[in-house]
Amino acid sequence: MQPEELQSLLKQSLEDLILSRGERQALRQVFEDIAPAPNQIAQIRHMIFETARAKVDQRDSGLVLDWLEELMKLLQAQGAAATEILSPESHFSPSEDCPQRIMQLVHAARTDLDICVFTITDDRLAEAILEAHHRKVAIRIITDNEKAFDPGSDVERLQGAGIQLKVDNTPFHMHHKFALFDRQLLLTGSYNWTRGAARDNLENFIVTCERRLVGPFQDAFERLWREL
Repeated sequence: MQPEELQSLLKQSLEDLILSRGERQALRQVFEDIAPAPNQIAQIRHMIFETARAKVDQRDSGLVLDWLEELMKLLQAQGAAATEILSPESHFSPSEDCPQRIMQLVHAARTDLDICVFTITDDRLAEAILEAHHRKVAIRIITDNEKAFDPGSDVERLQGAGIQLKVDNTPFHMHHKFALFDRQLLLTGSYNWTRGAARDNLENFIVTCERRLVGPFQDAFERLWREL
């Protein structure tokens, strides 16, 4: 959602000076969908206060403040969810919905997304990557030549959409499975970005913002990107 769309939604919500149940649900969904990072939460908070400030000049300030308090509660809840990632996560398939967690991280990416995986055949993940590309997230993908253009592979479609792609054409396999989000968050493990990994295989991945891990993985990605 674009900032002007969110501002329009806020103004519409404030029109009757009441944050109704329907509006609360709609705005909660908006906050969950855009998954704002902590710095963006501050920007949204500023937008909410500016909307309220403009209304105070026109109508009852007490009702405006009530509306404002309810919005702050919603945003605070989203802020808490955004900072949960500060604690490392572990995920296992097929007992968990691993694609859903990966899609959440892709949707939350704001500036950069570097993906280094053996293959991508899960259309759900490909769609999330395309959505991030349409949001102008800078995306780079490294993959292996053995599976890159097989039937069912999404790599060619992603490349056709304008996403930067490099393929390892050496006699050996580029067998990494990791991704970096905004150069701050690392996802890595055995998990292949495939339907089989989600549905059948015993796979795992961790998610962490530990700089001692993010840094070396980012360096490894940059090194591969230069070499391929």
